[in-house]
Parts: sequence; structure tokens; C-alpha cells
Amino acid sequence: MTHIVVMGAGIGGMSAAYELRGTLGPGVEITVVGEGELFSFVPSNPWVAVGWRKPEDIQVHVPAYLARRGIRFESCGVERVEPELDRLKLRDGRHMDYDRLVIATGPRLAFDEVPGLGPLGFTQSVCTTEHAANAWRTYEEFLRAPGPVIVGAAAGASCFGPAYEFAMILDADLRKRKLRDRVPMTYVSPEPYIGHMGLGGVGDSKGLLEAELRQRHINWVVNARITGVREGEMEVSEMDDAGQPKKQHALPFKYAMVLPAFTGVDAVRGIEGLCNPRGFILIDKQQRNPAYPKVYSLGVCVAIPPVEQTPVATGAPKTGFMIESMVTAVTHNIQAELAGKPVTAEATWNAICLADMGDTGAAFVALPQIPPRNVTWAKVGKWVHLAKVAFEKYFLMKMRSGNTEPIYEKYVLKLLGVLRVR
Repeated sequence: MTHIVVMGAGIGGMSAAYELRGTLGPGVEITVVGEGELFSFVPSNPWVAVGWRKPEDIQVHVPAYLARRGIRFESCGVERVEPELDRLKLRDGRHMDYDRLVIATGPRLAFDEVPGLGPLGFTQSVCTTEHAANAWRTYEEFLRAPGPVIVGAAAGASCFGPAYEFAMILDADLRKRKLRDRVPMTYVSPEPYIGHMGLGGVGDSKGLLEAELRQRHINWVVNARITGVREGEMEVSEMDDAGQPKKQHALPFKYAMVLPAFTGVDAVRGIEGLCNPRGFILIDKQQRNPAYPKVYSLGVCVAIPPVEQTPVATGAPKTGFMIESMVTAVTHNIQAELAGKPVTAEATWNAICLADMGDTGAAFVALPQIPPRNVTWAKVGKWVHLAKVAFEKYFLMKMRSGNTEPIYEKYVLKLLGVLRVR
């Protein structure tokens, strides 16, 4: 029996496992290899970090739900991919053979690239639910003696949405607590301008997000490279348009949340032909690795170029809709391969983002993600906040039910159709 292994149990990996089972039926063996037994709905992590959600509210126990769909699960994680042997070395020392491998690990969080960055240093993170829970504990302490706050992203970051979200969610939470007047806030980012988001802007995202930050009295430093963090102070080099140092900042803080740059995970880094120098998986238009055609990849771990060169390095984000499109392409191409047919399915790399702002929200649509685009659309409204809350519940229901339907097509595109986005 054909054995398909899905490496990673996040949004991409779980969606791939369900869609593969729904498309291929019971005639193939599917195994998901994750790290730990809990799936977390990562887009809700900013809410966890301010106490609006508990970790258990956004988590699903993976083995039980996968078992209902006849999908095996291993929780020990992967030590190393051995593509030349068509197998994985697991962290417990065992080896697992595969006929097809789908790498959907997400990224390694490169906090180590900036001294003092990250939960083991002096800043918080919302990249994982564990990080967000720790950020909430630190925030509780901060509330007893509030002071300056910094929110932002490190050079090379590619996921800016959660930074904007967290800054504005924090602002909303502090206003509810009647503490906002005691908390100066600064947004620090490698983006060349507010609203760039690694996408070169979407519609009038620059004006839209600048207006939102001004309304919330959040200052900003862009074209910024964080060079080091120590307790209570962040060193930031602000660059000019040529990427040369323009101004040095020593920004004080009592609380800071900074998103790091990403690399590929250790299990794949350095494997010639499989990865680029940063450890991201090389893929062709069919999501297949050119050197190892039994290996497919999807999600944040794939190698795609930046939308444009910027004075301080920024990467291109991979949004949920794009990841789901990759899942569908991978599924259809594996189905074609197993049937002896040509592999032709391609993902539609479109960016659709619902960004919560605490008491309102912003929606961005870029079709396709890389300009020139057929559609660029950006709107702000309380409906976005409500839509994201509903989407959270809908996605967690999908994970618990084993629903094999593409959720963005069923929910988000229907929402955008109601809003007449074309």
C-alpha cells in the first residue's frame, strides 16, 4: 500500500492530511509526524497573549481526530529527512519509509540572529501558542507597573500581520483597562513604509495603516534593523533608502513583542538540492522538489522570493489562503502521480488576510500576491473582527470534524463575494 507521510501538524499539515484522505480514499496509508499532540490555531495567538483566549480554547488533540479519519500520528518529531533513501529519521531513533513525503513543518524561528531577541532573551513572541501563553504571563506582570511598549519585527521577517494585529490588540486592551495613557507605544519594522507587509503594499494599505496607528497614538520606526536587545532597551538602526545607517535609536521598553525572521527547520537545513541556503524547501510549480520528486512541500517552509528588494531585508508572507491552495495542488498532483497521469496542478498564490485590531479589523486582498495584480483591495471595519472570530470557530470545527473541504474557499471567498470583491 502506498504510504504518504505528512511532516508537520500545523494548519498546512493537518489540512493536507485531511484533504489527501478525502481525495485518495482508504486505499493509501497516511501518517502525520508532528511535535507534540496538540494542534494550535496560530492566528489566535495574539488573543492568547492578552488573555482574551486560553491556550486550550484554540487547541485540538491531534491523535484522536486523525484516527477517526484512518490517519496515523507520530508525535516524536523528525530528526532528519533522508530524501536519498526515501525515509525520515525520527527523534526517537526509528526510521520511517515513505512513498511520497509532504513537508509542511512551518519555519524555524530565528531569534538567534539578533542578540537578546525572543522568549529566552528580553522580548515576547506570538509565533507559537506556548510563546503567546508566556507573553500573557509577562503581560500580567507588566500591567502592575506599565511603561513603554515596543511591537514589531526583526530584519528578514516575512509575517507582519501578527505584529500589526498585536500592536492594535494591545492598544485596545490597555484602553479597556484605562491604562493606555501610561503606555507609550512604538512599532519597529524592517518594512520600507507602514503597510508594506512584505507585499509591496496592498491597495492603500500604507495610508490605511498609518491612519490606524496615528489614531491609536502608536509611533513607528521603519527601514529598521534591530541590532540587539537588553533588559529594558532595544538598539535599532534606522536605514536610508540605500540601506545605509541613517539614525541610531536606543528605545526603552517595559514590554516588547518582536516577530523574528524565519529559516527552514533543522531537519532539512543543509540538504543539497532540497533547500535553499536559508533552509526553505525548493519547489517547482507543482509544489514538488526538483531534486527529489517524491518530496512535495507547502506552507511557510517553501522557498519563494521576496516580492521586491527593500533597503532592510523583508520576506514574502504565506497566508492561510495561499497555504490551502498549495494543499489542494499537492493533493491533486499526488493523486495524478498514483494514477500514472501527468502532474499539472498549480497553486494560486493569492494573499487574503483578515487582521484583527481588537475592536475593529482590516481585510487585505492581493490577487495574485506578486504584482502586477488583478485585484488589490483593503478595508477597515468591525466586521473584520467579527469575521475573524467566526473563522476561528469554523476552522477549529473543521479540525475536530475531519472536514476535507477547503475552508477558505467555503468561508472566506463566500464572505468576499458578499462584499463584492472582484
